[in-house]
Amino acid sequence: MTATENLVKRLPNDIGGLAAEPIEQVDHQLEPWEKRCHALADVLDFHKIINTEEKRCGVEALGAEMVGKLTYYERWIVAFANILFRKGILSPTELARKLDEAAGRWPGGGASHAPPPSAS
Repeated sequence: MTATENLVKRLPNDIGGLAAEPIEQVDHQLEPWEKRCHALADVLDFHKIINTEEKRCGVEALGAEMVGKLTYYERWIVAFANILFRKGILSPTELARKLDEAAGRWPGGGASHAPPPSAS
C-alpha cells in the first residue's frame, strides 16, 4: 500500500499491523475527571444527544496527530465538544466561560486536578 493509499484507507485509530512498541497493560484507577468524562458519555447517550457511533466518528475526525497525542478520555472530551458545537447545543464561548468558572473553584486554576477547597 502506498503512503497515499494508507492515508486514505486508514482511520487515525486504525493502527493494526503497524510497527509499534509493545503495549504495556497495567491496571490503574481512573482519575476523577476521567470518571466524570465516562459519566458524561453515558448521560449524553441516555438523552440521545451523542451516541456511540457519533463519538467514534468524532474521535476519528480528530486526525492521526491529535489521536496520537491525546489520552483516551482527552479524545472523548474534544470529540464531545466538537459534536456539541456542530449540533449548536454548545458554543465555544459558552464552553470557555464554563471552563473559566470551573477553574476559579480550584487553587491554581484547577491545573492539578486537586479537590475543591473544603468549606470551613
